[in-house]
Amino acid sequence: MSKPSEPETGAAAEAVPDCPQCHKPMPLCICDSITPIENRIELLILQHPQEQDRALGTARLTALHFKNAVLKIGLSWPSLSKALGRPVADPSRWAVLYLGSAKVADLDTDQDIVAINRKGEVEDHQRGILRDIEGIVLLDGTWSQAKALWWRNAWMLKCQRVILGPAHPSRYGRLRKEPRRDGLATIEAAAMLLSSLEKRPDIAETLHASFERMLARYRQVQGTMPELVPKPKKKDYRRRRRA
Repeated sequence: MSKPSEPETGAAAEAVPDCPQCHKPMPLCICDSITPIENRIELLILQHPQEQDRALGTARLTALHFKNAVLKIGLSWPSLSKALGRPVADPSRWAVLYLGSAKVADLDTDQDIVAINRKGEVEDHQRGILRDIEGIVLLDGTWSQAKALWWRNAWMLKCQRVILGPAHPSRYGRLRKEPRRDGLATIEAAAMLLSSLEKRPDIAETLHASFERMLARYRQVQGTMPELVPKPKKKDYRRRRRA
């Protein structure tokens, strides 16, 4: 069951229902065009509970695209197995996408998907490491929220950390500003990773097409339904007060 929309001013805002599958406002729903993909590499999306951008968020939309995908909302889990909901024999064969302060552009590599160690250095035997990946963990939220998920789940250190160096910036463009050029939407990161690791360009084509449809829907209603436009986030002055 979808979460009821937060109350807005005006009856029109309250009248916009959510899709029970993607949880987006119905004018932004593209579920009727989604056919789940048979994926060999499993996908686990961990969404920070404060990531509530229903209009432009892509976590649930991404999960709907794969038959082998799990979406969990929370801050911490005792282990990968608990987060996934089933036993995992070897967490080291799972990759966690976490950029942090690392940038592919700063590393001595020409690859766009790079496995790095705890020091942020390029791992040896890149091809073998990426070939053996059985699952991908994506952290969904703002940069600070992704950082919180990373630090609250120590089990991620047992997994293989990977970073991305996309050739092009996010399709969000001006709709949702990314703090770094290599920042991607969750659906774009999933497209890049799974299509490359499974050597299936059709995965990227499908996810990118869906993302473009979602953004086109958003642009169509942006002017006529302002209640769907995300509100500017309030600044957090708590640190300043403590200083």
